[in-house]
Amino acid sequence: MFELTAEEKNKVQEAFDELMNGLPKSLIKADKDLIRKAFIFASKAHGTEKRKSGEPYILHPISVARIVSEEIGLRTRSIVSALLHDVVEDSEYTLDDIEKEFGSQIRAIIDGLTKITVVLDGDSSLQASTFRKLLLTLVDDVRVILIKLADRLHNMRTLQALPRKKQIKIASETLYLFAPLAHRLGLYTIKTELEDLSLKYKNPEVYTELANKINHSEKISSHFIHKFIEPVKAKLEEEKFRLEVYGRPKTIYSVWRKMQEKNVPFEQIYDILAVRIVFKPKARIPEITQCWHIYSTITQLYKAKTDRLRDWVSRPKANGYEALHATFMGPHGKWIEVQIRSERMNDIAEHGFAAHWKYKTGDSKEGELDRWLKGVSDMLKKQEAGDVEFLEDFKLNLFDAEMVTFTPKGKEIILPKNSSALDFAYEIHTEVGRKAIGAKINHKLLPLSTLLNTGDQVEILTSDIQSPQLEQLEFAKTAKAKSSIKDSFKEQRRKQIFRGQKTIEEQLKQLNYRPQASVFRKLFDEYRVNSKDDLYQILGRQEIPLEEIRQILRKRSKSKAIRFWDLQFFSSKKTEQLPIDSDSNASLVIQENPEGNEFRLARCCEPIPGDAVIGYRNDESSEIIIHKTTCPIASKLMTSQGDHIVAAKWTSHKIMAFLARLNMSGIDRLGIANDITNIISKELNVNIRSMNLDSHDGVFEATFDLYVHNTEDINNMILTLSKVKGVDSVKRMEKIEDS
Repeated sequence: MFELTAEEKNKVQEAFDELMNGLPKSLIKADKDLIRKAFIFASKAHGTEKRKSGEPYILHPISVARIVSEEIGLRTRSIVSALLHDVVEDSEYTLDDIEKEFGSQIRAIIDGLTKITVVLDGDSSLQASTFRKLLLTLVDDVRVILIKLADRLHNMRTLQALPRKKQIKIASETLYLFAPLAHRLGLYTIKTELEDLSLKYKNPEVYTELANKINHSEKISSHFIHKFIEPVKAKLEEEKFRLEVYGRPKTIYSVWRKMQEKNVPFEQIYDILAVRIVFKPKARIPEITQCWHIYSTITQLYKAKTDRLRDWVSRPKANGYEALHATFMGPHGKWIEVQIRSERMNDIAEHGFAAHWKYKTGDSKEGELDRWLKGVSDMLKKQEAGDVEFLEDFKLNLFDAEMVTFTPKGKEIILPKNSSALDFAYEIHTEVGRKAIGAKINHKLLPLSTLLNTGDQVEILTSDIQSPQLEQLEFAKTAKAKSSIKDSFKEQRRKQIFRGQKTIEEQLKQLNYRPQASVFRKLFDEYRVNSKDDLYQILGRQEIPLEEIRQILRKRSKSKAIRFWDLQFFSSKKTEQLPIDSDSNASLVIQENPEGNEFRLARCCEPIPGDAVIGYRNDESSEIIIHKTTCPIASKLMTSQGDHIVAAKWTSHKIMAFLARLNMSGIDRLGIANDITNIISKELNVNIRSMNLDSHDGVFEATFDLYVHNTEDINNMILTLSKVKGVDSVKRMEKIEDS
């Protein structure tokens, strides 16, 4: 076996020296000796093993240990566990060997990490069936999941060494699960970096463009921020505050998400830069009082926007976050957000769950996290939920405690924002939720769908003859309510599926059709379902006449745009055609071909040539479904069925036409509709399928459905139409429904 080169050995030693130099000063010699022992043990176990990047593998556990120590703030046992986290998985050493050398506590942590590593970082997709194991370790010892988050962060930082398909899979898993989990545990810095890196690999063009724009905007805004900070800092220092005041730009992902949520361009995101004030508390004065004093001081200098005041010092978020957020009108007429925190609050904001133990006082501020962990434990005890559904329900539990409600006797019930009276009922007890028929909210009788507000006092009315209703899922918010309602319908669904399957088999036999993919594809399209079980349930729920099935199967496949493309798979190294699973570097290339029919475009996101896309191979219908990489449904598929995902791209596309929708608004004037349609039809040579223009109070709003070849057509159109006199906004709508 080859040894590491002298250069590689030096690199490893330098990395370990950096880890040791960054350790907390309070660690005693015995702690440092144990960390050094773990490094030697891990180095021997990993030997000459290399990562995909070609670097010695031991550099990875060293980097994870640095994140655990310097960025999360954990101490000796966690640092040792981080150094050893892959040893049992990748070498001949056993858990017994770990216990013999490092003790039972570190063995337990390594055991938890080993159980989940194969699933989360192996070649297969993230398996919901083993996600319960991860959560069991979370409830048992939260250090396991904190180290796992550090491991995922370093993997994301080094993701460039992996093939594109794996980059998309890992980035999707990270955005879908790990970033929200980091947020729920209060690890804000790690959460934001995971989000940014996920966007970087899922949509690199968008990431690069936004990074450049934010950097440019920060340079322009820094002058205004400095002008804002100067008098604030001077005034607070006059009042004997010891503090730091500095500007902090928004993350790339947070800006992108706000653009998506508000459907606006970058130029309309105004709060790119925020000001953070971190103060050293004065003795014998409550920190909350000092936060409000600082806020009051700033109001003497700048006008506050009161509807943007966020008080997370009186009642912290569920993940422990404490701060006072306020928005002020700064110099030159620009609104500036200010975050006010004590040093303790800032430490918790940066290091999350780990920092709570440092400041543990026994008061109620840790109660939210304790209650959340208990809720996770309760979910794990429920075996009725399917594994993928369990993963979905757990995602719903990753919320901030933004609402406090009360029972008639004054007991606090913590719920996510926009929760309903039904969620309140299930939070009290599952049986109360199942038997609920209405609610008295602040002594007024209201339906269970009523949304609650902070401070509401709620009494649930029940009946023994009541049972869960399917429509309740539409207004249930919490995981507990949703999972309980779903459980009630599972047996009913199973019966309907069995009945529907028997029905369709008999009908197809009478019509002399074989139960093959092309037959089911027509039925899927007609009844707007994506799986056989969903189709069977419809047929088991209602009587579908035989003649109706006959007519459906005789229909010719239709599409609202010309969508005949040929799917081919090419390796990055070769040009010959490849089977889908033959090469991890294979990419799906979508070419124009009037005879091609192996794929369809996803209805949920309606991609068109030029959009960043991925392919999902559906085993049931034997077809490839094309999704945008930004599509939420695609993110779920990449997380739960990543082995069915294929990297995809469009070739040149000048013949086929696709439907896109533009939304426009602006100031109404005589002839503006004529100007717009002339530009679209004559100047840009684009075919208009339909249009709707409404004018009121001097303002118009219009929607155009247009046939385009690619995103370049749309971008050119938006640029040209935005220059028309009176037009204020032009933007692409993301989904087109059949009309």
